[in-house]
Amino acid sequence: MSLSMPSAPNGGLFKQGYQNYESEDGAVIRNIEACRAIAQTVQTSLGPYGRNKIVINHLQKMILTSDAASILRELDVVHPAAKLIVMASQQQEAEMGDATNLVIVLCGEMLKKAEELLRMGLKTSDVVQGFERAQKEALRCLDQLVVDSVKDLRSHPELAKAIRTVIASKQSGSEEFLADMVAEAVLAVLPKQPVNFNVDNIRVVKIMGGSLEQSKVVKGMVFGREPDGSIKKAKNAKVGVFSCPIDTSQTETKGTVLLHNAKEMMDFTKGEESQLETIIKELHDSGLRVVVAGSTVGELALHYLNRFGILVVKVLSKFELRRLCRVVGATPLARLGAPMPDEMGKVDVVETLEIGGDRVTVFRQENDATRTATLVIRGATQNHLDDIERAIDDGVNVVKAITRDPKLVPGAGATEMQLIERISAFGERTPELSQYAIKKYAEAFEVIPRTLAESAGLDATEVLATLYAAHHKASSNKKDQDDDDEDEDEDDEPDWTMGVDVENEDGSGTLDAKEEGILDLLVSKQWAIRLATEAARTVLSVDQIIVARQAGGPKPPGGQNPDWDED
Repeated sequence: MSLSMPSAPNGGLFKQGYQNYESEDGAVIRNIEACRAIAQTVQTSLGPYGRNKIVINHLQKMILTSDAASILRELDVVHPAAKLIVMASQQQEAEMGDATNLVIVLCGEMLKKAEELLRMGLKTSDVVQGFERAQKEALRCLDQLVVDSVKDLRSHPELAKAIRTVIASKQSGSEEFLADMVAEAVLAVLPKQPVNFNVDNIRVVKIMGGSLEQSKVVKGMVFGREPDGSIKKAKNAKVGVFSCPIDTSQTETKGTVLLHNAKEMMDFTKGEESQLETIIKELHDSGLRVVVAGSTVGELALHYLNRFGILVVKVLSKFELRRLCRVVGATPLARLGAPMPDEMGKVDVVETLEIGGDRVTVFRQENDATRTATLVIRGATQNHLDDIERAIDDGVNVVKAITRDPKLVPGAGATEMQLIERISAFGERTPELSQYAIKKYAEAFEVIPRTLAESAGLDATEVLATLYAAHHKASSNKKDQDDDDEDEDEDDEPDWTMGVDVENEDGSGTLDAKEEGILDLLVSKQWAIRLATEAARTVLSVDQIIVARQAGGPKPPGGQNPDWDED
């Protein structure tokens, strides 16, 4: 009697339709290739001269940006391993709001180096273990590379110094102007305890037309429409927020009314009018002078609101309505009628301003806790305005990060070059097979200065050779200095803050990042290295992918819906 062997791996173990990819079939290598493909997609968008991508999403909306988080949000990545590094990037966006591209590019390069090691014959466990040790060393070295810090959060120049580099990576050329605007807006809303700074207190309103230089900071919450009634201004007023329509209520059932003469007709509409007048008079008597409607405002209601001198403005976005409630301290009401004293809010000034032909309504609070600031940005196209908004959002998130840790490290690839030098030296001192993984981990950081040089149109090989020479010399001198234990002047010590000069002003392609004021936040670099290494190690430790069959019946060929009628 012959024994029947299952033809497929795990045959008879899972239901029909399962797919199984094992490490013997090259599952790890295929995972690495998928992750590298996504890293190469966003790699060209790194840095001030990073290229833009046009992404047309499933709703046919066009997004034009060089922001990695926005690109990946719109791309529907289905490969399970590639999803892991996308999730790491999203985590960086949630934690820091910046350096999302760094996470993906670094992770992609680490996996590329890991693939070389696997092809050399190293086991995955050796690579993972080496990467773990190298990460600890990288984070330890990073703390020693601090060159500056934000000493006073309430100082405009100090704050702008930290924001400038972040905005320059998205909006090169406009970083000075935008950094000053963001710093001004942040200082307008910064509470007594900077740790309590809320990024939601800084809003952005985009108004088409004009140029970026016509943008300005307005202290308060700005809505891109003017009040509906004839009252346009109010001071020290009580505010009522209604999420229901301000109009006569419609009956649920339809009825027919037979009118015999003109008097009956007059009396019929008079009842409705007097009912609405009573409600609006109630609002006026309770002390309300500003009404915010989250839905429609009827014509008759508007007439009575004008008669009682109540300012009314429509805010149709429920998110904006919620924010306004927090700013004025009101409770949104789902019923029309006089609010209770604790449901009413208070606003110091409501006024209408004209910005570039568009009239806007500003709610301004002088109070410290509920102050808001709005950056009104101008630009020629909607895509450009969206991109500026993303750059401003990154700048504001950096301020939140500064409240946790104000330390700054040199940018322009200088920190990465120094990490290569220090982690490679650590690898040399490490015994066993881990040293190969540690050295390859160090080499992965080279991708940052190389990409910066390539996107700026420089000869990457030449620039990297210059940087390697400068950093190696700096490390050697530091070592000699430690051995001799002599105190030298700072001027005599060679600078290890050399980075890539994307503008190539002196022709060498390199500059002193510290002198030029190109500074990155230490805490966002730490998070990026941590998340990139974690994602790389997770991808490498996967040796099998089991894909279940999709739910539902068999899919029709070509993805067509069988119920659709053919033309």
